[in-house]
Amino acid sequence: MEQENLAQEAQQEEKELAEQARIRREKLSKLQAEGNDPYVVTSYPVDADSHIKDDFGAWEGKTVCVAGRMMSRRIMGKASFSHISDRFGQLQIYVTRQDVGEDVYAAYKKDFDIGDIVGVKGYVFRTQTGEVSVHATELKMLSKALLPLPEKYNGLQNVDTKYRLRHLDLIMNQDVRETFYKRARIIRSIREFLDGRGFVEAETPILLPIEIGADARPFKTHHNALDLDMYLRIETELYLKRLIVGGFEKVYEMGRIFRNEGMDTKHNPEFTTVEIYQAYVDYHAVMDLVEELYRYVAEEACGTLQIAYRGVVLDFAHWEKLTMTEAVKKYSGVDFDTVASGEEARKIAAEKGVELEKGKDSKGHILAAFFDAFVEDKLIQPTFIYDYPVEISPLAKRKPDDPSMTERFEYFMMGMEMGNAFSELNDPIDQERRMSEQAARKRAQGTNAQVDEDFIDALNHAMPPTGGLGLGVDRLVMLLTDSASIRDVLLFPTMKPKK
Repeated sequence: MEQENLAQEAQQEEKELAEQARIRREKLSKLQAEGNDPYVVTSYPVDADSHIKDDFGAWEGKTVCVAGRMMSRRIMGKASFSHISDRFGQLQIYVTRQDVGEDVYAAYKKDFDIGDIVGVKGYVFRTQTGEVSVHATELKMLSKALLPLPEKYNGLQNVDTKYRLRHLDLIMNQDVRETFYKRARIIRSIREFLDGRGFVEAETPILLPIEIGADARPFKTHHNALDLDMYLRIETELYLKRLIVGGFEKVYEMGRIFRNEGMDTKHNPEFTTVEIYQAYVDYHAVMDLVEELYRYVAEEACGTLQIAYRGVVLDFAHWEKLTMTEAVKKYSGVDFDTVASGEEARKIAAEKGVELEKGKDSKGHILAAFFDAFVEDKLIQPTFIYDYPVEISPLAKRKPDDPSMTERFEYFMMGMEMGNAFSELNDPIDQERRMSEQAARKRAQGTNAQVDEDFIDALNHAMPPTGGLGLGVDRLVMLLTDSASIRDVLLFPTMKPKK
């Protein structure tokens, strides 16, 4: 019965929407027949915006041209009020028959609708209720909305609709617009930070001719002219390190990455990363860079290092540092420094109920499994976890004093991995061996994974000692905008098509 009622309500809403659209099209036809086709307008001389409310003293009495979407209308006989919305907020306009003329005022009452784009010329004043407004002397429709906006008070409630029809979400919710304005500030501040420290921004290929052996699953396409299967990139790392070989020394790329995997509040098939590489430094220097970067971006975007997220205050001024072994011991009680072999590690995993993936039952793999099971979701405040097993770090340099571990770190906040960094492996023989083993494992799973021979060739020409970092921009934006889901910070997240 409930489903029938919902279906009937949906049908009724569609019927009402169709009727409103029909009426609006009739109004458009009338305007066009009268020689007032709004779609022929090519420009409007806008010289002010809703910011005039913030500095009334400088604008009082001045004539301005403003434009925006009509969001409300109160008809009061010979005088009426509307609110128009622009990129900064809303501004009230006051429209009288005496000032705009009888014909324009009649059209405003009968032919204008909520959602239409309008241009207004008039002088700035303050109403008796104290609201800064524009007293219209000219009013012009700049574009006709043929579909109505969501109902004002209930707004846009359905989450799926908000993501699918983001344009409506942005129209109806100023706070959503603010999220994406802040995203733009965050991205700009990342570039400012890196550019100011001598890094060069690069652009590397998105379409790749081979599937590399990394764990992430790529999207596959086909180039018709070359009759060649190609793959959307799952990282920018290998090309950027080839630039280090070529002498760039400090290089970064900000761009889209594509992974053919599941979706949840932290994952989307396409997302934005920054990868950063610097010659002649190790992973400790990169840790310092991460701290500096996050402090700079937080100050620029939020004006503070104390970031409120989901009711928790994150302190970007203080970062904890633990090795993976120390973290596992702290949160699980198991000290892997005392575990002698993979066999012993497997026994402890069984006792602790830690599930192991097929083929991933070495001591290093089990340490990583313990980290996933006991540690990651406990890392709320900014935390570096460093020294990772070589089995899960095919591109990181081994630790000289312990070849079973690598000079790698990840950092976490709110139980989320936010970035990944290495002292980059620059031994071409070791690198080719690790990549070959990784590619073989992937091929055993039915993929066409290969070793990137051009990258190995680059390493054979000598890459200097290098520190590298990859960080997720979307997750950083989530934190700095207090957004619960990655979809809240992507303008157009991936959605399953409607049937």
